[in-house]
Amino acid sequence: MPQDDAVIGCTGKLLIGTRGSAGPGEILVRVRGGSETFLAWSEDPLPTGATVLVIESRGCRTVGVIEWADPLDALGGDPAGAF
Repeated sequence: MPQDDAVIGCTGKLLIGTRGSAGPGEILVRVRGGSETFLAWSEDPLPTGATVLVIESRGCRTVGVIEWADPLDALGGDPAGAF
């Protein structure tokens, strides 16, 4: 199956939590100027609503994901007021 390289590196929210090796969840990803859903696999179970990073495309609208926390959130404050 062909890979979808455009989705690699995108972040999204889990609509349905993953179950690790027991089964996939579903992710909503902003890609190509819109939003698309994919089956999402992860090594460890991840809860519904978790923010994830797409790390691989497995073809057939299926991706591998990891939990993601935006490193810029750690800076705190209002980014617009920083300048």
